[in-house]
Amino acid sequence: MSYQIDLFSVFILLGIVQGFFLLFFFFSKPNRLVRTNLFHGIMLFCIVGCIIEIFLMYTGYIVHFLHLVDFGEALGITIGPAFYLMVRSLTRPNFNKINYLHFAFPLIYLFLQIPFFIMPEDAKYNAWIAAFHPGWPERPFDYSAYPREPWITDYCTEITIASLLIYGTLGMIEVFRIFREKNNSFWKPTDAVLKYLRWSVFQISTSTIGILLVKLFHKNDTGDHLFAAYITFTIYATSFQIIRDSTFFKPVNITPVQKSRASLITSEQQQELLEKLNRVMSDEKPYLSSNFSLPQLARKLGTSVHVLSQAINAGLNKTFFEMVAEHRVAEAKQILRQRPNIKVEEIAEVVGYSSKSSFNTAFKKFTGTTPSEFRASIKSEG
Repeated sequence: MSYQIDLFSVFILLGIVQGFFLLFFFFSKPNRLVRTNLFHGIMLFCIVGCIIEIFLMYTGYIVHFLHLVDFGEALGITIGPAFYLMVRSLTRPNFNKINYLHFAFPLIYLFLQIPFFIMPEDAKYNAWIAAFHPGWPERPFDYSAYPREPWITDYCTEITIASLLIYGTLGMIEVFRIFREKNNSFWKPTDAVLKYLRWSVFQISTSTIGILLVKLFHKNDTGDHLFAAYITFTIYATSFQIIRDSTFFKPVNITPVQKSRASLITSEQQQELLEKLNRVMSDEKPYLSSNFSLPQLARKLGTSVHVLSQAINAGLNKTFFEMVAEHRVAEAKQILRQRPNIKVEEIAEVVGYSSKSSFNTAFKKFTGTTPSEFRASIKSEG
């Protein structure tokens, strides 16, 4: 048979490659220790798995991998719960492990697919033909010799769309709630985390609408390549967003500005900027985000990176990184006093650290003790 290689197939293939690149980023240590990254990575893994199946089905290369027919169905049903948990991990600091039960139904669905998975390749071939090329001749196969799949697997498309609508709605409710609490406009957020949440809402809502429209106007799965191409676009957009927010292209000096250098602001302007800085750090606590950076803080304060860096170095006699660490440690000390039973790993994540070791190092630098020792001293005082 001939393979279908066109602009759609090439674009989707490139998206798969980019998706694997992003997966390496989300699942690499210490990124995967942050729950938001973990759930975003799970969502992306499911998306990549789905478009891999669509790519194979659309191009016809599936004939060489017939055992992979329909392997993406359970993955598609997992996208909604992963999105919701990704949002919830950002909007609610206290994450209960019972939330992992949202993944129960996709696992049950995967289990229900076992009767199909154990069928010979002729049955898989016929399933592909029926979906992507209705009208093509099927291979002879005696279905009566094999167990029938549970009826629920006949409604994969409806279940997937329902899952995206339900969990997308729950996620958007969480996002709009946090925007109201932060007194931010959804269209003009001032916080990097809020921008991240806004993009996530846009991504899930437009993708769901796209899938719904394609399924309404295309019989079976003959239009899957259309929404796969759009989802590929969102993968590239996510990559661009990560690169744009990265501090790699916005390096700043790690050492304080030398006194001999000409000051970029007057002492009055510096004092005014520091007062504004203290209000933001106290009221909004942006340092609790693991992605918090000097460029983000400068944008929030309406100044340049170099002016803010000079104000911190000269006015506070410390670097940006030292200032952030000091605030995070102060927050951690408060949590240790209020919640003595919380795990150190959870505290590290709540105050913005991606790993327990870096949190311990910073905590000991400013307090002279480790978090565990500090908690023990509080208990002994009590």
